[in-house]
Amino acid sequence: MSKLTKRVVDAAESRSKDYVIWDDELPGFGLRVFASGKRSYVIQYRLGKRSRRFTIGLHGIWTPERARQEAKVQLGRIAQGEDPAEEKQLDNKAITVKELCDLYVADLKAGLILGKGGRPKKASTILSDTGRIERHIVPLLGTRRVKDLVKADITKALKDIMAGKTRCSVKTKKLRGRAIVRGGAGTATRTIGLFGGILTYAVEAGIIDLNPVHGVRRPKDNVRGRRLTEAEYRLLGDILTKAAENEKYELSVDIIRQLALTGCRRTEMITLAWSEADTDSSCLRLIDSKEGSSIRPIGLPVVEYLENRRKEQTGTYVFPGQGDDNAFGSFPNHWEQIFADTALADITPHVLRHSFASIANDLGFTEVTIAALVGHAKGSVTSNYIHTLDTALIMAADTISGYIQGLLDGIEFKQTAYALDRDSRKAALARFLQKAAATEQDTAEDSEQLLAA
Repeated sequence: MSKLTKRVVDAAESRSKDYVIWDDELPGFGLRVFASGKRSYVIQYRLGKRSRRFTIGLHGIWTPERARQEAKVQLGRIAQGEDPAEEKQLDNKAITVKELCDLYVADLKAGLILGKGGRPKKASTILSDTGRIERHIVPLLGTRRVKDLVKADITKALKDIMAGKTRCSVKTKKLRGRAIVRGGAGTATRTIGLFGGILTYAVEAGIIDLNPVHGVRRPKDNVRGRRLTEAEYRLLGDILTKAAENEKYELSVDIIRQLALTGCRRTEMITLAWSEADTDSSCLRLIDSKEGSSIRPIGLPVVEYLENRRKEQTGTYVFPGQGDDNAFGSFPNHWEQIFADTALADITPHVLRHSFASIANDLGFTEVTIAALVGHAKGSVTSNYIHTLDTALIMAADTISGYIQGLLDGIEFKQTAYALDRDSRKAALARFLQKAAATEQDTAEDSEQLLAA
């Protein structure tokens, strides 16, 4: 043995088999000489009953002096019970983002990934999640090791999606169908939100310790904040009236009107079954909404529409499609065609939902009431007592849907909120008390008659 110096290393000759020249000053530090002539610096150590060898690096990249310093660092770690050879082995086997996404999707489809309310995600959500994974996350980050991800990587991916770097045309399951994946701020926000959930899954699985998505600033989705003005409601009414002249769009126009009058989500209305339409109680009893089962008060305009439609229609769905008892399937294409080249080309079905809630707020209804009307997660406390609908909720639904229908029909309203002056409130309270007293008197008379009988 001899001290490993540059002269010793350069003079080392290859043999028919690999061999090691050990340093005589630092026990465990050596130079491995391969039969090919390649040379690398190593350390040999023992942990418990196991003898391990750790490769520092190739000669040429590492000098003897730097390799010796690194050997001292690693031997110090070993003295504290760490195992650099095993760490390196695990590091080489570190899972990639694509592999993590494959694990996540498998659990997602098996119902093991829980969404809101602790329920497995719906089929439609699974479809949109896998689409974002395949079209945005994997192309941008798929080859990266999960353990190496930092906030800067997530921010770059966010900006790439916003800039349209992942824009593409993809084949859909529909005949001759293709969809354009455009990217943009909204897509970027939702995709990175999903990726944050996937990395939380990785944290829970022990793959990483911290989620690098936390703290990444995402753009606000402007579509979510868009609402219709009163003038735009009147314009919407004109657009729908014109579209209804084409028999092709009649059903889609009806769906759009009911979305505007109820604040329902697009899928809730398109897949609405007659068994869920309880017009006697003035509500929709949705079996499987985004928030699970949900009861939605509906206004008189909606009740009358459903009752009239029920006289003409048979089958499972309020809005039937082609084929054997299917829900209507042409709505997305019809929506684009109806609003193309109009001043409302930028709106989405969600804008109608957001506008419904905004009109309700304009009319003076409370946040809890609005949440109950639209079936929002915020209204979960309300849903606990809507087994039989509160009269106040039905009156609120009547007021809001009646007001929106008036706007769609072009009516000009001078006042858009309840009067809050003291005299008006006193008059309203007096009418309520007078009505309540009359009801109580009628009940007492009925009781006396029953007792007399």
